[in-house]
Amino acid sequence: MKLTTTILGAASAIALASVATAGSHMANEMTIVSWGGAYSASQQAAYHDPYIANSGIAIINDESSGDAVAKLRAMNEAGNVTWDLVDVEAADGMRLCDEGLAMEIDFDTQLAPGDDGSTATDDFGDMLVSDCFIPQIVFSTTFGYRTDMVPEGAAAPTDACAVFDLDTYPGNRALNKRPIGNMEWALLCDGVAIEDVYDTLETDEGIARAFAKLDTIKAVTRWWTAGAETPQLLADGEIFMGSTYNGRLFSVIAEQNQPVGMAWGYQMLDIDGWIIPTGLADDRLARTLDYVYFATDTQRLADQAKYISYGPARASSAPLVGDHATLGIPMAPHMPTDPANMTGAFVTNYLWWADYRDELDAKFQAWLAQ
Repeated sequence: MKLTTTILGAASAIALASVATAGSHMANEMTIVSWGGAYSASQQAAYHDPYIANSGIAIINDESSGDAVAKLRAMNEAGNVTWDLVDVEAADGMRLCDEGLAMEIDFDTQLAPGDDGSTATDDFGDMLVSDCFIPQIVFSTTFGYRTDMVPEGAAAPTDACAVFDLDTYPGNRALNKRPIGNMEWALLCDGVAIEDVYDTLETDEGIARAFAKLDTIKAVTRWWTAGAETPQLLADGEIFMGSTYNGRLFSVIAEQNQPVGMAWGYQMLDIDGWIIPTGLADDRLARTLDYVYFATDTQRLADQAKYISYGPARASSAPLVGDHATLGIPMAPHMPTDPANMTGAFVTNYLWWADYRDELDAKFQAWLAQ
């Protein structure tokens, strides 16, 4: 589902006059694509609002990141790219870069240096997984569950494998309507070692094994396409347990005070960031690069962690992560990378998914239709 809203900057006449002079070669409007919900709200507070205040431009928020690859392919085919900046996961950023749909970035000239004096390349370090991908956050996909629906006498779920245990934890589930994450959890919870998961998924037998495991809960599973869906299903008591992004679960637990718990075991760690579509007009590209330089600097990435429990991708931002902006609680224990939350955690193999995503997408959708 796509929700488009326009946010207009409220800048003073003096600020607008200075922007008109200094930024006359830049577009006065941007369309920024992201994931919606609590995540887009955190970007609004940490990135968009301060940039709007400084520039006076309009930012159109489009919540289409889940379909970004398909839509950018279609826009490119039609010769009409209407997006200026797109938030994607690392594997999708790699695919878009390989297909020539995302612009290559000169990280040390087009991104800000770290506040500690480091170059952007050194500051982002291993997060720079593609020539086109500008990292923002480290996040995880994990599971939330209704604490008031845990059966009497049963221990609360602690890891992803509880989603397959219908005997101990009856009730509806929610899983992402795509293979990434689901295929790994299916194999892990069927006894495959973490280090063997991707090799197993390269075989027909391994894929069949993963689908067989998912078959055991298919009849009681709701399939989501937006990260906000599982938190809402949990809040409404329509499911017992479901996967989503850890920051969305933080919101429903800490901010909304819902009876929801987090099962961190076998969380799937990933990187999220920006890509700039190729082929933008000069004035649009200039505006997008100006925004990216601002929105991915040390302070802005640290500021986002005040609103959602995702770790900043810059090393220089980590020491600046403090308390939640309104709740006043320390954010570090709620980060996916906190040592207490890392039991059984695994990192998404971005390169593997960049190579196999289209093939597995087709097989997964065919399985869903059966």
